[in-house]
Amino acid sequence: MLADLHMHTTASDGQYDPAQVAGMARELGLEVIAITDHDTIDGVEEAVAAGARMGPRVLRGIELSGEEYPNLHILGLGFPAETPKLRRMCEELRQRRERRKYRIRDFLRDRGLEVPLDEVEKAAAGGIIGRPHFARVMLDRGLVSTREEAFGRYLDIPEFHALEKGTKPTARECVEIIKASGGMASLAHPYQVGLGDEGLEELVSRLKDWGLDAIECCYTKHTPERTEFYLSLARRFGLRVTGGSDFHGDGEQFKPDYPMAKFELDLDWLNISPG
Repeated sequence: MLADLHMHTTASDGQYDPAQVAGMARELGLEVIAITDHDTIDGVEEAVAAGARMGPRVLRGIELSGEEYPNLHILGLGFPAETPKLRRMCEELRQRRERRKYRIRDFLRDRGLEVPLDEVEKAAAGGIIGRPHFARVMLDRGLVSTREEAFGRYLDIPEFHALEKGTKPTARECVEIIKASGGMASLAHPYQVGLGDEGLEELVSRLKDWGLDAIECCYTKHTPERTEFYLSLARRFGLRVTGGSDFHGDGEQFKPDYPMAKFELDLDWLNISPG
């Protein structure tokens, strides 16, 4: 089926609300999508309802961050509407992010950048506050010239990641809460973890032991060579294949070089079949 199983909305750091994302996916000809906002499932039901009215089919999803490495993300896919354990984790993560925003503000202030929290909160518009919202304010205030500069100089550097240590769940906790909530767990964008092939293989082996179901082999920024390597990992460990664009939006501040994608995927294992 033509699918994109990695998309973000205004519930976290996306440009469009969940119903809009579903509508855009329909216009693109997608049959199945997953809404995978960071640390929240607040926008999922709106997207599911929109998909039920007009298509495409919408899977409930989430993207959780693991403690062990920067940008180690686990996607949860296909869990039911009633997920009390996952909702409790999301509430805890929301509280952690509330505390985190002060740490990020102070981190930037120590580097001579004043980023008012009221403007960051306005940029988040009630959604989960994350680094992209700080980047937007930094860009609006002329503190950086591009979103990439905000991350490359400040928000995605070793000193920043050191600040984050001990504030996130472990990858094992991410996988286990997804599984306990009736979902399937997939390793997102493996290249972003920053490990070599052997290190990534060792990580996948551990994740598999903890219940990992799939690898996001197909991804907007994967080269054909990387895609083939991730497919070989999936075969080696008996994992399923997922694919997603990591779509956030098409505006300058929303990763416009990650457009929605159409990956041809076997989704029978997610209880999704044609028609």
